[in-house]
Amino acid sequence: MRDRPGSVIVLGSGGLRIGQAGEFDYSGSQALKALRSEGARTILVNPNIATVQTSDGMADSLYLTPVDAPTVGRIIERERPDGILLGFGGQTALDVGLELSELGVLERFGVEVLGTPLEAVRDTEDRERFVRRLAEAGVVTARSSACRSVSEAVEAGRALGFPVMVRSAYSLGGLGSGVARDEASLASLAASALLLVRQILVEECLGGWKEIEYEVVRDRADNCIAVCNMENLDPMGIHTGESIVVAPSQTLSDREYHMLRSVALRTVRHLGIVGECNIQFALDPRGGDYRVIEVNARLSRSSALASKATGYPLASVAAHLAMGRTLPELVNRVTGTTKACFEPAMDYVVVKVPRWDLERFRRVDDRIGSQMKSVGEVMAIARGFEEALQKALRVLGTGMRGLVGNGLEFADLRRELAEPTPRRIFAVAEALRSGMTVREAAGLTAIDPWFLERMAAIVAAGRALEASCGMPGPDLMAGAKRLGFSDDQIARACGSDEHSVRKARTAMGIIPFVKQIDTLAAEYPAATNYLYTTYNAAAGDVEPLAGTVLVLGGGAYRIGSSVEFDWCCVNAATTARSLGYLTTMLNCNPETVSTDFDVCDRLYFDETSAERILDIVEFENPEGVIVSMGGQEPNNLVQALHSQGVRILGTSPDSIDRAEDRNRFSALLDELGVDQPEWTKAASIEDAAAFASRVGFPVMIRPSYVLSGAAMAVVWDDAGMREYLTRAAGVAPEAPVVVSRFIENAREVEFDGVARDGSILLYAMGEHVENAGVHSGDATIVMPPQRLYVETARQVKAIASRIASALRITGPFNIQFLARDNRVRVIECNLRASRTFPFSSKVMGRNFIDLATRAILGERVEKVEASALDLDRVGVKAAQFSFQRLTGADPAMGVAMASTGEVACIGEDMHEALLMAMRSVGFVIGRRSALISTGPLMEKAQWLPVLDRLRNMGFEFFATSGTARFMRANGFETGTLRWPLEGGRPNCIDYLKEGRIGLVINIPKNNEAEELSNDYLIRRAAVDCGVPLLTNLNLARRLVEALSFRDMDDLPVEPYRGVP
Repeated sequence: MRDRPGSVIVLGSGGLRIGQAGEFDYSGSQALKALRSEGARTILVNPNIATVQTSDGMADSLYLTPVDAPTVGRIIERERPDGILLGFGGQTALDVGLELSELGVLERFGVEVLGTPLEAVRDTEDRERFVRRLAEAGVVTARSSACRSVSEAVEAGRALGFPVMVRSAYSLGGLGSGVARDEASLASLAASALLLVRQILVEECLGGWKEIEYEVVRDRADNCIAVCNMENLDPMGIHTGESIVVAPSQTLSDREYHMLRSVALRTVRHLGIVGECNIQFALDPRGGDYRVIEVNARLSRSSALASKATGYPLASVAAHLAMGRTLPELVNRVTGTTKACFEPAMDYVVVKVPRWDLERFRRVDDRIGSQMKSVGEVMAIARGFEEALQKALRVLGTGMRGLVGNGLEFADLRRELAEPTPRRIFAVAEALRSGMTVREAAGLTAIDPWFLERMAAIVAAGRALEASCGMPGPDLMAGAKRLGFSDDQIARACGSDEHSVRKARTAMGIIPFVKQIDTLAAEYPAATNYLYTTYNAAAGDVEPLAGTVLVLGGGAYRIGSSVEFDWCCVNAATTARSLGYLTTMLNCNPETVSTDFDVCDRLYFDETSAERILDIVEFENPEGVIVSMGGQEPNNLVQALHSQGVRILGTSPDSIDRAEDRNRFSALLDELGVDQPEWTKAASIEDAAAFASRVGFPVMIRPSYVLSGAAMAVVWDDAGMREYLTRAAGVAPEAPVVVSRFIENAREVEFDGVARDGSILLYAMGEHVENAGVHSGDATIVMPPQRLYVETARQVKAIASRIASALRITGPFNIQFLARDNRVRVIECNLRASRTFPFSSKVMGRNFIDLATRAILGERVEKVEASALDLDRVGVKAAQFSFQRLTGADPAMGVAMASTGEVACIGEDMHEALLMAMRSVGFVIGRRSALISTGPLMEKAQWLPVLDRLRNMGFEFFATSGTARFMRANGFETGTLRWPLEGGRPNCIDYLKEGRIGLVINIPKNNEAEELSNDYLIRRAAVDCGVPLLTNLNLARRLVEALSFRDMDDLPVEPYRGVP
C-alpha cells in the first residue's frame, strides 16, 4: 500500500450560504477526527468562526482566512502539506482545488489530491465532459447541449424543443438554473447564468419525473456500496434542496430500485471516484425510463442527510478512504460490530423538510423551483411516513402544528398546487380537505399518489378528531398519534388544551416508545446511542440512562439561528462529559455536528418541542435540562417545561421570563436606573401614531413574536407608519406591536458575558461598524472596539454587571447597547448564548461556553482576569449574504436580518482583519471603477473623503445625473449614466452587465421600507452580475479607508493562535 500522507490540508466551505450550509461543518469535523486517528497532521482553512471544526483541538493548524486559490496557495507554500482534501468543503473547496491545479501550485509543492482524482472531479463538474463520460459507460443522461453564449443556448433550445432546462457548470444549489418555455425566456435565463459561470447546459425538460438519489461509497480497491437511497416527494423541476425528501424510497418497485442502484455503482466505478458520491436520477413514473441528472463527487447536503438517516458515518469513512484505507478494513464506528462495507438497512422512515425564510425579503419571488432558496432543513424519524412527515413539519420553527390544523387560508388552491411555494404541502392538505381527489391533486403537483393517499389519511383523521365532540377515545387517540398528531393538534381539533390531552393520553397508556437506529434493521446485534420516538411500536429498545444532563439543540438552521448555536451545544456537551456527566442531546437538524454519533452519550433525533422533551424527561429522568445553548427556540420552551416540573439548569426560569417579557424587563431597567429608548405597545394604528407624535420620528416597529428582526421596520413619517402597519405587520388588540424611538447616528455595542450567581466571570465587548439601524446579525462587528469612548465602554460594563446581578444570571448572556455622545441605552438582554459567542470565544482565546457550562453545572469557577479591550489583535466578523439566490430580493441592509452566515478573521489591526473578512465573504473588486449613488445632498457631502481615497487608488467614477453633477462640481471626473428606468444609453444596468463596473456604492435613503425603483434596480443588478455592493455609509467608509492603507491581494497569512 502507498505511504499515508503525514500532513493534510483540508479546505472548508466558508460562510454559510444558500446551497452550502452547515452540512460541511459536520463533514469537515468528521474528516479532521478521521485524519487524526490516521496519525496525520491537519491544516484547516476556513474563515467560518462559528463552526465546530474551527474549535481548539480539531485541527493542528487553523487558518481563519479566505478559501480562495491565492490565499490557499500561500498557506500551502508555508505549511508544505503532503496531501489535500477537497471533498469536505462543498463547491467552494472543489473550485479552489481545481484552480490550484490549473495554476500549477499543487504540482510545484508536491501536494497530492487525496480521494477522488481531479480528472474525475472535472468529469462531474464540466457538463460537456459529464455527458460524454457517462455515455462511455452506457449510462443515460438527459439530451443536452453545452453552451457558452446566449446564441448557442437559443439554438440548442430550438433543436431540443421547448420547454428546456438550463443548468450551470461549476455551481452549487442550482445557481443559474431554470426552466425556459420559449426562446425569449431561454435567452434571458442564459444571459443571467452566463454572467456568473462560463458554461451552461441546455437539456430536455423532465418536469414531472420522479427525482431519486443514491449515496455511494467506493474505495481504491473498487469495493463499492450504496449506503442510502432517497426519494424526493416533489418531482423533477424542484431542486432537491427545496424538496421534501424521504428515505428509503417509498414508491419504487424492486426492479426500479435495483436498476438505479446498478447504474449508480457503474457510474461511480467508471468515473474512478474514491470516497463518497451523490448521484441524482430522474425516473419516468409512466415507464421506468431514467436519466442521470448530476453526480457530486464530494460530500453534500444529501450526504449529511443520508448519514444521519442511516447512522452510517459517511464523512468519516470517506476521509479514511482518501487516506488509502479500504472498506473491509474499516469498522463502522456507529455500530461497533460491522465493517464499513455492510450496506445499511432501515426499518424506519426518514423525512427531510426544507426551511425557507422568504417572507423576510422585500420584492422576493417566493416560487420554488430549480434554484435553491431554502436556508436550512429538519429531519424526522418514525416507523411510518405519516408520523415522520408531521413531526418534521412541526419542528421547522414556522408555527405549523403538522400537516393539518394550521388555520391557513389560500386564495387559489389550484394555483398553489401547480405553482409551488413553501406553503404547497399545506395547500395539498387543504385541497384534499376541501374535496379534491388524490388523482386531481397528483395531476396538478406531479406528486406520486402513494404520498397523497397518506396525506389524505392524515386529513381524514383530523376530521374524525373534530367530529369527536370532546376528548377522543383510546382507539381514535392511538390512531391519531400513530399518524403523527401532536397533543396540541389533537387539543385544537377537539376543543381541549394540550395539557388535558397529555393527561388523558397517558392515562390511556398511550405513550411513545424509544427506538434505536442501528443501521442494520436489527439483523445484527448493535448497541448505538442514536434514538428516536414513535407510536408505531409495541416496545422500546433501550433502558433509561441514569444521571444524564439533557442539552436542547437549536433545530432548523434559519436566518437568525444557525451553526453558531450548534457550536455552543457541542461545546456544552463536551464540557459536561469532561466533568464526568453523561449527556443527552436532543436535535432534529441533520446538518449539525451535535447530531453526530460521538458528541454525546445519547442522541435523540427528534422533535425539539415541549411535548417531546416531557416524554424524554419522563423516560430518562435527567439531572436537569440545559436550555441556554440552542438559541431562542429552546429558551421559548422554558416556562412550559418549568410548569411541568422540569428542572432548568442555570439561570432561573423567572429571571429568563423577566428578561424576555418586555414589560418586566423595562421595569427592571427603571429600577436599576438604566436608560432605554422610549417604547410602547400599540394595539391600534392610532396608538402607534400618538406615541410617534410624542417622541418624534423615526420610530422602529416590531411585531409580536419576532426572531432576528423578522418584519421589523424603521419608519420615518406618519404616512410610512400607517402604510407599513396596514401592509406588512398588522396590528390589533390580540396582536399588538412594539413601537420604540429610533436613535439616529448611534453606535451599537454587543456585550457577551458568562456569570455565576449574578457575578460576571468573563466578558467580551464588540462594536458594530454600521450605526444602529442594521440588524446585529448583519452588522460588521469589531472586537475589541476601535472607536468607542473609554467612558462609554466603562458604562457598558457597569450596566451589564448591574443587570447580571439583578437577574442572578448563571450561564451565558448577551446584552445589546446603543451609545451616542457617551449616553448608553440598553436595547435588549438575552439570558442565553448569542450568535456572537463563537466569535467572542475565538478572538478572546477563551471558551465562553466551556466556562458557562461549568457554572451551570455548579462547578467551582474563577473569574477570568481578561478583557477584550486588552487584546493585542483585532477580530472582525462579517455577514455572508445569499442575495444571488433570492430572485428579486432587495439587497439593502436594514433592521430585519438577511444574512445566512458569517465569517470572522483576525489581524494585527482593524484594516487587516476587515479586508480579510470582506474577502472571505466574496467581496473582491475586479475592476477599479465605481458606480456611486449616495442619496440627498447632505449625505453626498459626507462622501467627499471617501471619493478622494478611491481616486487616489485609481478608481474611475460613474454616477447618475444628480450625483455626477455634484461630484464634478467637487473636482471628481465622473461619467454620467442613465437611470435603469430612464431608457437610452449609457445606462447603469448595461454597464453592470458589460463588466464595466467593479464596485457599486448605493446607499438607500433612511433605510425606508420601499426604496425608489431605480435605486433598487441598480442594487439588484449588481448582485445578479456578481459586482461587489455596499449599501451602508459607515461600512463603505471603513472599507475604503482600509483599502487605502492595505492591499487586499497581499494580506498576511498567519495561523490562528488561541489564548493571546
